[in-house]
Order: sequence, then C-alpha cells, then structure tokens
Amino acid sequence: MKSICDIISVVGRKATSQINNTHLNQLPETMRRELIEARRKRSWSQAELGKRVGLPQTHVSGIETGRVVPRFDTLLDLVRVLDRDLLMVPRELVPMVQALVRDHNRQQGAADEPERALYATSDELVEDHRDE
Repeated sequence: MKSICDIISVVGRKATSQINNTHLNQLPETMRRELIEARRKRSWSQAELGKRVGLPQTHVSGIETGRVVPRFDTLLDLVRVLDRDLLMVPRELVPMVQALVRDHNRQQGAADEPERALYATSDELVEDHRDE
C-alpha cells in the first residue's frame, strides 16, 4: 500500500512536468485509494463523507473514481475530516517520512508491506522478493 508520502515523492520527481502542466487529470491513484480506505475504516458511506465536508455524494464518488479533480481546499477538507493531513516534505527527507508511515501502519496492524531498508528503492524491494 502506498501512502501520501509516496505521492509526494512521485510529484517531487515530476516537478518539472507538473510546473508546465497547470491541471491534473485526476488525483494520483494511490491518493484516491488512501482516501477510500480512510473513509471505509470509519464505516462512512460516500454520502456521509460528503455531508461532513459539504459535498454531494456524487462529487465524492467522482473524486474517488478519478472523474473529478478536487480543488485544493476541498482536498484539504477531505483529508482533514479523515484524520489525515497534506504536507510538503523536502525531497531528501521523503524516504525517512515514508519509513515512519510504514512503521506506523505496521503498528496499526496494516503490515501488508514487507520489511525493507530505510532507503530501499522500489527496484531494491522487487529484487528482495525475487530472492525469496
């Protein structure tokens, strides 16, 4: 499972293309999945989440499926009501933040990611699985 920190890392690597492209086509899939998981963890329907942030259910559905790109203030409302937050992380600290999030998720019982070194890249993780 990828986290918002993974998204920050990907956006950081693609910063140049994001600067030239003024509009996203949709939220990154990993962010949409995390929003859905956070909503379901609270046993909220899309309508319930929408009610809490002042959006119709159809708009929440559109955001979750990628048909709608929320404005920044709407995204901020969504993540905050789901007890999350958006933050800017200096690129060189992204691996450490990702490790902290993984460790937190593991402690919360979401240990579906294998252990890996603090600075392991995605390629190194794939190689580790081939050795098993």
